[in-house]
Amino acid sequence: VQLVESGGGLVQAGGSMRLSCAASGRAFSRSYMSWFRQAPGESREFVAVISWSGAYTYYADSVKGRFTISRDNAKNTVYLQMNSLKPEDMAIYYCAARENRLGYGPSDYSYWGQGTQVTVSS
Repeated sequence: VQLVESGGGLVQAGGSMRLSCAASGRAFSRSYMSWFRQAPGESREFVAVISWSGAYTYYADSVKGRFTISRDNAKNTVYLQMNSLKPEDMAIYYCAARENRLGYGPSDYSYWGQGTQVTVSS
């Protein structure tokens, strides 16, 4: 699976942004897809995960109620809708794929995108 993120940029605190992750490869439809983020000087942290069908989603407490993960298997794309953005959400956001099994940690995932920068101004 090859992953390419897009949609990052600059937004004011309180604003919204949608990230996209386009996947290539037949394994996408059976992969759990996650978003992680990494701020400068920090380790990469889990943000959200979605199952193959989209029926299961799970979020980090820090983004619950503000972020929504979704996927369109016909388009081989996963999305992260981010609302009510805060300065502490500023990071490089990565999408990741894992075939067949659920995971919550960076080491669980074999496939990664290059990342997209999200900057939140206060």
